[in-house]
Amino acid sequence: MVYQYAFFQNALMAGILAAIACGVIGSYVVVKRLVFISGGISHAAFGGIGLGLFLGYNPLLTAILFSVFSSSVLGIISKKAYQREDTLIGAMWAIGMAFGIFMIYQTPGYVPDLSSYLFGNILTVSRTDISIMIVLNVIIALIVFVRYNEFLAFSFDEEFSEVTNVPVMRTYIVLLSLVALTVVVLVSVVGIILAMALLTLPAATASLFTNSFKKMILFSTLIGVAYMIMGIAMSFFLNQPSGATIVLVSGISYLGLLGIKSLINK
Repeated sequence: MVYQYAFFQNALMAGILAAIACGVIGSYVVVKRLVFISGGISHAAFGGIGLGLFLGYNPLLTAILFSVFSSSVLGIISKKAYQREDTLIGAMWAIGMAFGIFMIYQTPGYVPDLSSYLFGNILTVSRTDISIMIVLNVIIALIVFVRYNEFLAFSFDEEFSEVTNVPVMRTYIVLLSLVALTVVVLVSVVGIILAMALLTLPAATASLFTNSFKKMILFSTLIGVAYMIMGIAMSFFLNQPSGATIVLVSGISYLGLLGIKSLINK
């Protein structure tokens, strides 16, 4: 059976780890409406991948540093400089991609296939990648557990958070940093370009069934696991790109359930 192969076991483990990260952080992204900024952070992470290839390090490790740095800078500038956030996101988006391409072209010798970083290939995930994903998931879970109330207040009512002495600036930067870590988790699964979809679709689907934020996180994680398993299986048996297949399964499922709920409400 296919599940006996090591690459398929690695793919399933990577998919489950990605679903957990998306279930937790994706819920905040949907509630706080950080979808576009998540796209900016994910594309900025490509600069870290290009830097890693140039320096000869694991691209995921340099992507962590680069994406967290980019998200922090974006958060500080958007709050302190009072600039239009969409303009800053677009600038960060472009700079990250351009820097990554620039560093890749400076890399001597053979450059690995970049499509796996742009669009993902979960069937080629290594044990090293899984180890990095496990560490990132633990970090994300611990920070969310410790600062759950702050994140919750900030996500639903930022002005009320300031009145109740919640450190809004610090909370915002930490939340964006967690988005950055989640993006890195998703790089090996669906790639940089499609990461924004998996950050939002499972949580958006979960929001159709509950108004409780804790249940939303739980449902989002379970839905994400289901999307991952279906997408991985379909991509393997149909011989299609894994990242695109996972996102298509997620998107079609969400739109289908949204349509069914709309009909029921009418």
